[in-house]
Amino acid sequence: MSVVNTFRDGARLTITLNRPDSLNSIVPDMLEEMLEILDAAASDTTLRVVVLTGAGRGFCAGGDLHGTGSGGRPGRVETAIAASRRVMRISQTFRSMPQQVIAAINGPCAGAGLSWACAADLRIAVDTTTFATAFASAAVGGDHGISWLLPRIVGLGRAAELMLLGEKFGADDALRIGLVSRVVPAAELMSVVDQWTTRLLGLAPGALAAMKANLRESQTLSLGEALDREAERLSYAFRHPDAGEAARAFLEQRPPHFAD
Repeated sequence: MSVVNTFRDGARLTITLNRPDSLNSIVPDMLEEMLEILDAAASDTTLRVVVLTGAGRGFCAGGDLHGTGSGGRPGRVETAIAASRRVMRISQTFRSMPQQVIAAINGPCAGAGLSWACAADLRIAVDTTTFATAFASAAVGGDHGISWLLPRIVGLGRAAELMLLGEKFGADDALRIGLVSRVVPAAELMSVVDQWTTRLLGLAPGALAAMKANLRESQTLSLGEALDREAERLSYAFRHPDAGEAARAFLEQRPPHFAD
């Protein structure tokens, strides 16, 4: 049985972490499957939206700690660093891929699972979800980009509290601090994801990809540099047929029909 399932529906790909008996905790096979799936998705020009969720009652509880209780790991530390960095490219790909990524958080979300959720563009959680950074209790400093992603979503001070104290918090708290943008009953989760997908698929794909790139790059650029990038992408956008179609649709008071 695959530990990651995929389902393609038109321009949407749903990725389901599939270890429900362990709250979809991460094992090496899952990392390898995720790398393969995301590399293919990122280069697929017919794909517009990627949804990440979990099977059963959980989203992802983070790394599976079974087998790590014997203390230090064997082998050269340089090899371990390279191996860790390779699989951490999962979060990086979520961020860099032109498709819009939705984290549909259907239950407990912790550790690297929280890192992956933070790497998504949009996050929605069911109202019973519990969150935790969980790295402090595992005696590690964090992985899969949590130290870069979380402060950019909730602020450095709040991220430090969540990381250092490692306390669990609920969906309402996640909404209050801006970690998620919507909290819904479990029965409504995928319905709202469907609505978001429909909305995204009705917008110009090039414009959405440009917005994602602008937002991503804004985290490391000066204002002047960000304006340079915006001006460049804006100028190209105005020369794309989608811009003309958007203007005509507005003037004619009809939905636009953008090229795939």
